[in-house]
Amino acid sequence: MNALSPISATTAYGGRIGVLLVNLGSPSGTDYWSMRRYLKEFLSDRRVIETPRLIWWPILNLIILSTRPARKGTDYAAIWNKARDEAPLKTMTRAQAETLETAIEIGSLGFPEEKVRVAWAMRYGEPAIEEAIHSLQKHGCDRILLVPLYPQYAAATSATVCDKAFEVLSKMRWQPTLRVAHPYFDQPAYIEALAASLRKELAKLDFTPEVILASFHGMPQAYVDKGDPYAVQCEETRRLLRDAMGYSDDQFRLTFQSRFGPAQWLKPYTDETVKALPGQGVKKLAIITPGFVADCLETIEEIGIENRDYFLSAGGQKFARIPCLNESEEGMSVIFDLVKRELSGWV
Repeated sequence: MNALSPISATTAYGGRIGVLLVNLGSPSGTDYWSMRRYLKEFLSDRRVIETPRLIWWPILNLIILSTRPARKGTDYAAIWNKARDEAPLKTMTRAQAETLETAIEIGSLGFPEEKVRVAWAMRYGEPAIEEAIHSLQKHGCDRILLVPLYPQYAAATSATVCDKAFEVLSKMRWQPTLRVAHPYFDQPAYIEALAASLRKELAKLDFTPEVILASFHGMPQAYVDKGDPYAVQCEETRRLLRDAMGYSDDQFRLTFQSRFGPAQWLKPYTDETVKALPGQGVKKLAIITPGFVADCLETIEEIGIENRDYFLSAGGQKFARIPCLNESEEGMSVIFDLVKRELSGWV
């Protein structure tokens, strides 16, 4: 996808538009050193960890990067795409970009095929944002739509994608014009796609969940206290999806997963909720992860394996992990809608 076909020098910077899909990132392998490189890049980002550097540096380098790579490598190995030798998030993001590119090529989005180019990148790891931006510019794109693949805005996700993109532009003599896609946590196309996908997946089950958890990635409570809108946007997504499905608050609940460190994070916590539900009489559970547009470690391993085990060990009987939208028809309808809306006026 990023190896776009060259164009002649006479048409360079010739008015083409680039669409750059960006997701979080993945390690290049499951071995210790690959995991260490990835974790160091990720956990060194001041948007992700706001702890003062004098405190965080020794914790990160002397403790976390000594112990965590091996454990996370084992987790990644359990879900690794062995055929491509890469993490599922990389596989899914590539597939989303390729599907978008195909839709443009066949004209289903109404764009001239020769006008719009598509690339994809990872905020941490490869392919890098810098590589993708330079590739798009070299192939005639003087305008780029940056699409952080996060429905809900957070400084630790959406903002750090923008930080990196503008850092790349700051080194360029001739900068392409950059437009950033707006968060789409409450957009009808997104909510309708989630509801359609959820209905389809529930129809495949041999049981009816008594409770469905909408589990979003967690965030330190302190970040929200400083003004991050993430928690409010997650709740709005949950409310709109609940209404679309016709559930009550008790049937369709909000939780937050993947907390890290001793600080208080957004509550209620997914793992603690899952462990407690069987004792409250809930024996059949499903979990959907609306904040993730593609399946990854946090959805496949943390929800599908770790939290499944918590639930069954606590006395639960039936458990289902609802897949992310990925490159499904429902998932791509969201990306198509987003790109068409954000390119208005450019195409």
